[in-house]
Amino acid sequence: MGEGAPPGMSVMDLLAAVRDADERHRIFAERLEDPLAYEVEHAFHFSAKDNLCTSDFQARAGSRILEGYRPPFDATAVARLRQAGGLLIGKTNMDEFGFGSFSTNSATGVPRNPYDAARSCGGSSGGAAAAASMLEGHLAVGVSTGGSISCPASFCGVVGLTPTYGRVSRWGLIDYGNSLDKIGLLSASSGMIRRYLPAISGPDPLDPTSQVQPPLDMSGQIRSVAVPEEALTGLSGSMRAAFEDAVARLERMGVEVRRGAMPALRFALSAYYILATAEASTNLARYCGMRYGDIEQETDQSFNEFFSRVRSRGLGREAKRRILLGTFCRMVGFRDRYYIKALQVRELIIREYEEQFRSVDAVLTPTMPFVAPRFDEIENMSALEAYQADFLTGPPNLAGLPHISIPCAYIDGLPAGMQLVAPRWEEGRLLSLAERWENGFEYRRPEGRA
Repeated sequence: MGEGAPPGMSVMDLLAAVRDADERHRIFAERLEDPLAYEVEHAFHFSAKDNLCTSDFQARAGSRILEGYRPPFDATAVARLRQAGGLLIGKTNMDEFGFGSFSTNSATGVPRNPYDAARSCGGSSGGAAAAASMLEGHLAVGVSTGGSISCPASFCGVVGLTPTYGRVSRWGLIDYGNSLDKIGLLSASSGMIRRYLPAISGPDPLDPTSQVQPPLDMSGQIRSVAVPEEALTGLSGSMRAAFEDAVARLERMGVEVRRGAMPALRFALSAYYILATAEASTNLARYCGMRYGDIEQETDQSFNEFFSRVRSRGLGREAKRRILLGTFCRMVGFRDRYYIKALQVRELIIREYEEQFRSVDAVLTPTMPFVAPRFDEIENMSALEAYQADFLTGPPNLAGLPHISIPCAYIDGLPAGMQLVAPRWEEGRLLSLAERWENGFEYRRPEGRA
């Protein structure tokens, strides 16, 4: 039996557990089917979000336009986990190209929440969070652009760490927004993340953004936190009460809590969606029916007809909306009004975090304004209402800062998370507090966990 299998579970039982969890919760876009693969020596098992390239599975990023694309290489993060003894058991479902907060914009399957199958797992790393929640001893590799690790971690009751931008190589990632995307980890507790974050971190000559970084320091403590008043607006009543209870518990642990203001946070979401969609619209231009996935065979067309046909057929509604929004923001006459202004807001947010870090070790907020919504509730949301769900997770992603979501409450049986944001390169202090928190707060696991 491989070392990554839970104690007392045979190799075949592990394979059956993965299959059962997938059938009940639609976790995987593709998963390992061959039981012989489990006979290889491995220390743990892990999954990769579907927008990470792997040589043994398709990489579709949740999109029909990439159907059939099988990369000939592994993303750096995947390759490093394999080198650390990990066995890749599958690619997890996600919103198409990361466009969403609920993993409902997917052409490969909509994952269902482990605590209630009628509810969302969060997005866009919904399948990753569900895998971390459902499978014993599992490590899920997720990707965050504006909260795509923290959000599903909160909804699925797991720990989700988003490292500093540049800490983990993005080589082999199918990008959403190049200046925003970060590869991170989700697990049922912080222990596995502490163990394997060093494996995926560090410079990579294939990714220039990873080259200038200090060594990963897994020490550090959080003795004081700031709670900005702007983060407490727009919360459901039950979420606000749960968060205040968590703050009180932190104070009993000896953590100093300071209340204050970060006014620029009010503008973060608007800036994020301008910058993210602007970058996405350029990134998605490469999917034109000539290179990857869905290839257009009829070549006797004009360029516009050729590209429009495959993109109309292969891209989902949300992807098209973000292409249009991002292209609009970069148009002559609108670039200064929207794109340049968003960059200025981004700089303001970075400065406000830096100002907070002069007097506290981290900034504390709820992770999401509510618990996992039902799918029928999501269907009745407007696009703007869905975007507004990210108002707490957008700011640290916009600033490129490390942050972690940890379970802090259970509201009517559904998990809720709190989010801690630390200065650049201080992932260690986030994990240290997460481990202290776990010593005094009992995490509940979903029924039927494998």
